[in-house]
Amino acid sequence: MWVVAGALGAAGDRWLMHRRPLEKHHGGLWEFPGGKVETAEIAVKALTRELHEELGISVLTEDCEPVGFAEECGENPIVILLYKVMRWSGEPRALEGGAVQWFAREDISALDKPPLDTALTAQLFAKV
Repeated sequence: MWVVAGALGAAGDRWLMHRRPLEKHHGGLWEFPGGKVETAEIAVKALTRELHEELGISVLTEDCEPVGFAEECGENPIVILLYKVMRWSGEPRALEGGAVQWFAREDISALDKPPLDTALTAQLFAKV
């Protein structure tokens, strides 16, 4: 399964994280917002669609910078592609459950996250 995620950055080196709804897989853990890439969909287009559906914001594809990926093999293999997003229109809010919150870079490391988001966090902050 291919998944896209957005690392939304704001002034003051703050980053938006999404807390997964409790009833979902990895419920209660913090992650970069995003979702599944649909069949025949280009990854960056999937990201702009997912950010609109999940957060209610509009993002242009040219404002999405690829910064890394993480993968998990096994019974249900998954690859997450992470993009850094520094510009968008609208105020991010949790439209599909859970919560969103802004965190300083150093606070994100202490959050409980799924393993792939932990790997993505390290890749993101190695580049910014």
